[in-house]
Amino acid sequence: MNPMIYNLIVFLVILVLTLIVGYIANRLLTKLVRKSTAGMTNDPTNYKFLKHVVLACIYLVGFGIAIYAMPNFRALAGSLLAGAGIFAVAIGFAAQHALGNVVSGIFIVIFKPFRINDRLSIQAHQGIVEDITLRHTVIRNFENRRIIIPNSLISNEIIVNSDFEDDKIVKWIDISISYSSDIDIAKNIMMEEVLAHPMNLDIRTKENIENGVPEVIVRVLNLADSAVNVRAWAWAKDADDAFVMSCDLIESIKKRIDKESGVEIPYPHRTVYVRQDNSALKN
Repeated sequence: MNPMIYNLIVFLVILVLTLIVGYIANRLLTKLVRKSTAGMTNDPTNYKFLKHVVLACIYLVGFGIAIYAMPNFRALAGSLLAGAGIFAVAIGFAAQHALGNVVSGIFIVIFKPFRINDRLSIQAHQGIVEDITLRHTVIRNFENRRIIIPNSLISNEIIVNSDFEDDKIVKWIDISISYSSDIDIAKNIMMEEVLAHPMNLDIRTKENIENGVPEVIVRVLNLADSAVNVRAWAWAKDADDAFVMSCDLIESIKKRIDKESGVEIPYPHRTVYVRQDNSALKN
């Protein structure tokens, strides 16, 4: 057999075997990650990132062996050794962004400013971290679209992590009432509705309870142009519950206000004065 054809066949066989091994490894590691993180008792971040590292090593080693099996490629590599310094500098400049993303991804996994399934706010985007690869972080927003952010970029951004350390979150329930409304009645309505909601959490310490701190705090925020703004503090176990609870409370408080006397939600009023021209009337 012609040596050139033989080497080409070996090259193709190694490539095919590499792809097969990579596919099998991907399936096995995906099942392992799913099994290891069942019920979300374990943090899946390390497992998923390790899966990407293992797959990258398989493909790099396989492609490297395939290239080494071709004598022509080996000769080309040997000829490049003379200019290895210049070649390394060129490769370094070309791959600095890719290498930066890899290093940033490793730092994210090690120091964990966020993890998979955390709810993030970054710049104008909000969503759930779905995956952290060697190159980028995948965030699924609330419209079920994927936001792909390079690791080096997200490492240099200010991130709001709703699930970092403590999942509990406070939701402000803001209601505006008219100046003629009874503030005490409005505050009692808001407090009773928050207390009645099943997702509301009592975060008071034993000392707070002994000192008479109420479970739900309701305060007047400010006196606006045409309304008195009142706020209630409602706590939930996580951001998902807090969003649902806030929607429910706004609806239930509005219905209570519609039934109760002494409280009304205002709308802007405007008084228009029409100035008459007296000289026109004389004529």
